[in-house]
Amino acid sequence: MQRSPTRDFVVGLFVLVGLAAVAYLSLSIGGVSYNGPKGFLLSCKFDETGGVKVGEVASIDLSDDYRARVTLTLDPVLKLPIDTTASIVTSGLLGDRYVSLQPGGDPQLLKPGDEIEFVESAVILERMLGKLIHNTDVGNGNAKSGQ
Repeated sequence: MQRSPTRDFVVGLFVLVGLAAVAYLSLSIGGVSYNGPKGFLLSCKFDETGGVKVGEVASIDLSDDYRARVTLTLDPVLKLPIDTTASIVTSGLLGDRYVSLQPGGDPQLLKPGDEIEFVESAVILERMLGKLIHNTDVGNGNAKSGQ
């Protein structure tokens, strides 16, 4: 088979477009973006958003009572009441999980080293689907045996 400069150019161009697409997706998923020239700023206040990052999970280990102990590193300017609720929630369709903090109304604040007492464990989709399927199978089996 003979080498064709046109075919080589098209294949090379196709590879470059593919690499550019991968690079663009990597940067956009990573949160890097070019916002263009600066305009004027506006602000809004919402009761609920998809999440505002105020810290990160420092570690997850096993406590003495065999429960998962999650240690959080939070922004030092954050003031959380002692009745704050921590929940593990799922973000979006990809299933990324994060810890949601819902501040309470108590005037007393959490101090470094304190433990959040009010927690909600993660809802695991696979476990819920398994229970649903099991309950459906048991329901059908009972209906057959009752005839």
